[in-house]
Amino acid sequence: MEDPLATGDKTDAAAKPPRPLRRVRKRILCVNAGSTSLKLSVVEPDGAAAPVESLEAVPDDVAAVAHRVVHGGIRFREPVVIDDAVERELEAAVELAPLHNAPALAAIRQARQALPELPQVAVFDTAFHATIPEEAATYALPQQVREDWGVRRFGFHGLSVQWASERVRMPRLVVCHLGGGCSVTAVSDGRSVDTTMGFTPLEGVPMATRAGSVDPGALLYLLEHHLTLESLNRMLEHESGLAGLSGLSGDVRELEASNAPEARLALAVFAYRVATAVGAMATALGGLDAIVFTAGIGENSASVRAAVCARLGFLGVEIDGGVNAAAQQDASIAAAGTSVQVIVLEAREDVVAARAARQLLAL
Repeated sequence: MEDPLATGDKTDAAAKPPRPLRRVRKRILCVNAGSTSLKLSVVEPDGAAAPVESLEAVPDDVAAVAHRVVHGGIRFREPVVIDDAVERELEAAVELAPLHNAPALAAIRQARQALPELPQVAVFDTAFHATIPEEAATYALPQQVREDWGVRRFGFHGLSVQWASERVRMPRLVVCHLGGGCSVTAVSDGRSVDTTMGFTPLEGVPMATRAGSVDPGALLYLLEHHLTLESLNRMLEHESGLAGLSGLSGDVRELEASNAPEARLALAVFAYRVATAVGAMATALGGLDAIVFTAGIGENSASVRAAVCARLGFLGVEIDGGVNAAAQQDASIAAAGTSVQVIVLEAREDVVAARAARQLLAL
């Protein structure tokens, strides 16, 4: 597949003819490098967006570039203009989220080379979770590990969760971001108060190829008796989750189409873990007013939504089966008269990233 960030010829940026001066506009190019996808889009001030095929196809009236970066570590809690020093610090954070930060860093480097006249801003998924209280963010580890080495729970998918919290304004909201990576987040009056992902995007519910939470004693056992550090890392990142459970695929659509018992098991484990995570987030919130399903699985799998919600009746969750089966993006699927809203919402991380860049650059 052709690299969507390909810039055509490989000559040095300084040797290329200058791009035309851009008119004063507030259109922002958003670069979203996820663990399983890469999207380029131009976002208007009103939130309308259009996909862009490559950096060479960027319109001349774009004012800036906003990059979604998953892990900001301890250093980055707010959006930042990217320069050489910031790029070096982002490179040092790659090991914290290799499936995400590595492609994001590659995209930053290509965009800075292809569009050197534009200011470029890094917007961090971890920033939205800076409001998580200490009791939720702190691991029960020695002080040196926590304070000197910076091991704590950061949380991820912050841009997606922020968008959901703005669109569904409920006091006690749980956002299920279910895609290639998956997380469940508790949002109280628009502020993150707990989430399933932790120090890295490996913690939490199972994902397409990532394991989610596993007893650390089991991992120590595997290291001592069966696996090297490299092979364990590969297993947890690339060979586990839905793919590891099923032995077939990490794609929910393929598993739903399969009659193999392993596929059934994978989907059952996934729905169970997501449902129990929603229950845990409801505990953090002291109740539940609404659930949002978003991202690739959350938006498109009616059967996953139904299986998750079927376990949450004790919280007042009930969906309309027919409405759920036919639901498109930005739709309510809760049964009439129920106390908890259930929303299927299109993920719009690009809008949040573009807005952050405009605010930082005063555009």
